[in-house]
Amino acid sequence: MKVFLSSDMEGTTGVVDWSQCAAPSPEYEYYRGLLQAEVNAAIDGALAAGATEFLVNDSHSTMQNLRPDQLHGGAGYLSGRHKPRYMMEGLDASFDAVFYVSYHGSMSSAASTLSHTYNPKAISDVWLNGTVAGESGINALVALGHGVPVVLITGDRTTGEEARPFCPGIEAVVVKESVTRFAAASLHPSRARELIHDGARRALQRLDSFAPPAIELPATLTVRFRNGDLAEMATWLRGVRRVDEKTVTITDDDPLRLHQTFIAAVLLTRGIAE
Repeated sequence: MKVFLSSDMEGTTGVVDWSQCAAPSPEYEYYRGLLQAEVNAAIDGALAAGATEFLVNDSHSTMQNLRPDQLHGGAGYLSGRHKPRYMMEGLDASFDAVFYVSYHGSMSSAASTLSHTYNPKAISDVWLNGTVAGESGINALVALGHGVPVVLITGDRTTGEEARPFCPGIEAVVVKESVTRFAAASLHPSRARELIHDGARRALQRLDSFAPPAIELPATLTVRFRNGDLAEMATWLRGVRRVDEKTVTITDDDPLRLHQTFIAAVLLTRGIAE
């Protein structure tokens, strides 16, 4: 059984501030250790359910947060920020399941710790086929393109709720309850790891009940940018249509191409947004 694991960082227990998940802050070194432990807890749970092979895509910030020699299960490690498939680079049809570890809620959410959707300086809201989508839903397009189910997500409660419309039945492990965007009641790290371990094990034990993401094709991503300049720039890409001052749509019957166009829009607008 082969598992692809995409790891972010904002969803780690205890993380409530950007300084905790951004180098070179002293706090970052501590919290990257907590992230590493949560990734390993997911791997250990998968091993207990019979998984034999792992690829971890380090998907946070500059995408070089984990210690490859400390990954459990002999996991392969994909790092570096220049990835065509971004948080889902490395996934293909040979995998049996996808895990999202330490994910976070969308910019549209009422309260999710450090919520954003790819780039908080550029993107305000994203909808996938009319439903609010965070990074979990957008990334599910890649899983759909390869026919692989997304079976586990860890983070706060909102994060799991946002994933469910696109990944029915997903095992959602809540390691903290968000109070606001910059406050949360977090579980003790050891308890969070126990829950992640058990959630990963349960998800793979019922793998036969999962199907690839439930996203009707052709699919449409509706993206609202923070200002009109960003929306106008996004239309430089083929297939991106402007619908009002700040909003564009992207429609495609190929989920991989749809995801790739969205990522291109993110990268294109990043320079002017920052």
